[in-house]
Amino acid sequence: MSFIREILRAIRITLIFWLVTAIIYPLAILVVGQGLFPIQANGSIMENIEGTPIGSSLISQVFTSEKYFHSRPSAVRYSQGRKAKPTGISGGSNLAPSNPALLERIIEEANQLRDDNIQPIADLIYSSGSGLDPHISVQAARQQLERVARARGVQPDEILLAINKFTDGRFLGIFGEPGVNVLRLNYALDLQDINRQQN
Repeated sequence: MSFIREILRAIRITLIFWLVTAIIYPLAILVVGQGLFPIQANGSIMENIEGTPIGSSLISQVFTSEKYFHSRPSAVRYSQGRKAKPTGISGGSNLAPSNPALLERIIEEANQLRDDNIQPIADLIYSSGSGLDPHISVQAARQQLERVARARGVQPDEILLAINKFTDGRFLGIFGEPGVNVLRLNYALDLQDINRQQN
């Protein structure tokens, strides 16, 4: 009889833990997230002035046009441009430093940057660990400043103000380095161009 009692007790405890961990806790997190942090809880999705999603400010995008700041190189592609469907893939290339394919890719990136009169600094030739880093360093943004200003037909000082505006500081003021959010910066420059054309 005590054996059956122990089994029933184990079943009750299992059901209680299942109720707490599989239903109550996730619902509580959902309510708190949607109530206090709705933008972050929904993926920090950015929309254009028509209300169409253009990407997440937390995930790197591919920009190839001369009028855009380019993100870090990536072994994976979140999307193939603004209209492509996100793949949601994350990961590095898994190539060892001794792998000739890695060296070949880095040399190719560096030569391309030199052709564009851009100094090939680390975060413009090396991919991030996740492959989806949305930031570049302030130095990497300034290296691309002349190219973007020339392509947009504006003075570099105008774009420098936008770079400063979309530079995120160190985490908690002490960890990491300041970084420029590429998607937010490029979209702000597009908005500036639209406003300039309307005036």
